[in-house]
Amino acid sequence: MNYFHLEAKVVSRGAGRSVIAAAAYASCSRLYNDYDGLTHDYTRKHGCLYSEVFLPQYAPEEWKDRQLLWEAVESVEKTKDSRLARELVVALPSELSLDDWKSMLKRFVREQGIDLGMCADVNIHDPYPPGHNPHSHILFTMRPLDEHGKWQTKTQKEYLCKRGGEERGFTADEFKTAKTQGWEKQYMYQFGEKRQYLTPSEAEKIEGCIRTSKTPKSTRYGRQNPVAELWNSEEQLFAWRKSWEMIINEEQERHGIADRVDCRSHAARGLTEQPTVHEGYHARKLESMGIVSDRCELNRQIRADNKLLRELKKQVQKLMKAVKENIPALASALETLRDNMIFLQYQLIVNTSQQEAVTSQKNLLADILAEYKNVKAEFKAKTAEKKELIAEQKNCGIHFIRASKLGEQIAALTEDIEELKFQKAGLLSQLNCQDNGIAARKQNLKKMENALETLEQQRAALSEQKEADKTDFLEIRDGIAPENMDAVMQEREKLRPDGRVGLVRKLYEKYKNKYSSATFDEANRQIDAELKEQPIQKKKRSISEQLKMPKQETPQPKKQKKKEYER
Repeated sequence: MNYFHLEAKVVSRGAGRSVIAAAAYASCSRLYNDYDGLTHDYTRKHGCLYSEVFLPQYAPEEWKDRQLLWEAVESVEKTKDSRLARELVVALPSELSLDDWKSMLKRFVREQGIDLGMCADVNIHDPYPPGHNPHSHILFTMRPLDEHGKWQTKTQKEYLCKRGGEERGFTADEFKTAKTQGWEKQYMYQFGEKRQYLTPSEAEKIEGCIRTSKTPKSTRYGRQNPVAELWNSEEQLFAWRKSWEMIINEEQERHGIADRVDCRSHAARGLTEQPTVHEGYHARKLESMGIVSDRCELNRQIRADNKLLRELKKQVQKLMKAVKENIPALASALETLRDNMIFLQYQLIVNTSQQEAVTSQKNLLADILAEYKNVKAEFKAKTAEKKELIAEQKNCGIHFIRASKLGEQIAALTEDIEELKFQKAGLLSQLNCQDNGIAARKQNLKKMENALETLEQQRAALSEQKEADKTDFLEIRDGIAPENMDAVMQEREKLRPDGRVGLVRKLYEKYKNKYSSATFDEANRQIDAELKEQPIQKKKRSISEQLKMPKQETPQPKKQKKKEYER
């Protein structure tokens, strides 16, 4: 194993997920979710080699049963968008055994979760064929446990209190002490047409000041539990990655395995190669059914690009060693570097075109979805208003004038609602779906955003490699002695046609029928302009040479028959 993978996700109700379902999938078991009344059965799923729940010191012992553990998590979270668990998916070294994997994972969850008061559900998967993709699903709780085995709060309400001209935040417990020190909570008061947060003592000094709210002024999100705050930070994610890197490398060193992994990104390691994306079970399932998956197709393209980049680097390194005062080697190196830059520039032009196309589609889809959301909200509001007016009209009794005015309002609302229905239908027609297909369109929008990120990463890698080739090119060209420059150019002129043919063949193999000669010519022009290279002019033939060449007949345009209406 020479690669590193650690993926961190959040199991959230807001994203439509259930931690019971996630635990059932990871453990290949059957679990019941009392929160929504659904049973999640993954007992037919194969490949789960090991499954165990790890608890901190103060956790109830019955939570060793994952059904009871995750039921407790589901019950403590009350809101519809609650974050239920943190899920990590880590790759396991295929060279090691199951016992090695167990010890590595036990150490990792103890250091990174159990010692912080979190519970952990660890499962090892090695799906068919064995050794192809061994990995582990780790579910951590989002709330730490206190010394009494009770869930701690994720956040506490923080009241913004004043003393003199100073404002400071206090939790409910802190305010008990702060109150004795002269700190006061702030409430919304109104005096005249002005509304403002004031303390009770400040409000007493203003004539006609009336308190309009019982809720004190507070921070928007409250004060996070220090452990929970660390748990959700980027620093924690880096700590997980670094810890897992260290554990793998130590275990592989212990077994005498030379391979080492690095948790840093390609950019941080100074690599120009693009990282592949996680494909997942569903993508590979589609591929096995003969359906091309977007993720798998993207990875195939990334691997092909990386292979070409590695080949280009090898060629450049090889040529750089041979290049000194050898004129053929100098010419070959310059032409190779120039061809590499044209190849990369062609990809950059295609990349820019793809970015523009995806951006245009994304912006259009985003605008339509935003308009649909506004129309739907307005439709809902007017429909509710209409219902209220109809109910009020029914209760008017003998108040005919009021009933008549309400009837006019209802009629106007009916017209507005019909207009909104028409607008909504038009927007759905543009989206080519019904109401139940909006979620899929939102998913398409997310895919477009991900595609743009990938294209931008690709662009950065291609640009970096092109700049490296340009630096090498200029270094070689500037190092050529003036007296050798003409000889080098003559050699380059000889190499240029074969290089062009090879370059076109390479581009055609990559892009197939999407290859464009116009784009190729444009890439040539841009690179020559960037390098300040004068295009090599084709040698003019002498009159005697021209006379020896067979005369080429110019094809005459065919006479077209006159149409009936032209006669």
